[in-house]
Amino acid sequence: MLSKRMNSRKKRFVYAGIGLGAGLVLALGAFVLTLPDVSALAGTNPRTTALMEQRASEAKAKGNSRASRRDWVPLNRIAPHAVLAVVTMEDDRFWRHEGFDFVEMKEAVQKNWEKKSWRRGASTITQQLAKNLYFGTEKNLWRKVREAATAWKIERALSKRRILEIYMNVVEWGNGIYGIEAASRHYFGKSPADLSVDEAVRLAVVLPSPRRYDPRGSSAFVENRRSVLLERLARKGVQTEAELAFGTPGSSL
Repeated sequence: MLSKRMNSRKKRFVYAGIGLGAGLVLALGAFVLTLPDVSALAGTNPRTTALMEQRASEAKAKGNSRASRRDWVPLNRIAPHAVLAVVTMEDDRFWRHEGFDFVEMKEAVQKNWEKKSWRRGASTITQQLAKNLYFGTEKNLWRKVREAATAWKIERALSKRRILEIYMNVVEWGNGIYGIEAASRHYFGKSPADLSVDEAVRLAVVLPSPRRYDPRGSSAFVENRRSVLLERLARKGVQTEAELAFGTPGSSL
């Protein structure tokens, strides 16, 4: 009799385990189905983004009808040092990670723990692209989970160059200004192919707060980050206009 009871309990545990496993599989499948289909991005440029729509709604609610500026430009028509400046400032391990920078995540957690705050983030360019394209700036745990899963899908559907090209064309660079073409024209009156090293650096350093800081300004935020980025680019062999004019190599710090 005791043996029969034990066998009955084992069967219940087995059936419960099977049911739980099946439930998890179904839940995971349902979750995946709710994620955006990113495959079309391989050959089609997005016409708008969730962030653009969000900003338009916010502006409308405030009675502001100012039109946004955005013009698409291929990656090969952007000055290489402008692309390098953005990658170096925003996601220096972009070419080596698969959507998530676990080294940066660890450093961010340590820094935030030391400062008892949550100011430093660790989002990669791919994660930022997922947020801009599909989710906007709403902050909640469920959105972050979906954003991370979408970033994972983007990394597997698109090449790194394509990810970077889309990002450079949709990222917010000021009030109603999206993409490096519009930003270059608005702030410096030239195409992104003609940006100087300093102009490219100035555009890159305001990306964390593009609606708060003007890349042409002399605020402590812009100047401090500009100095840091110029040093980092110098270590990569990028020369400033002054160095090019006098034929001196970039400094190695």
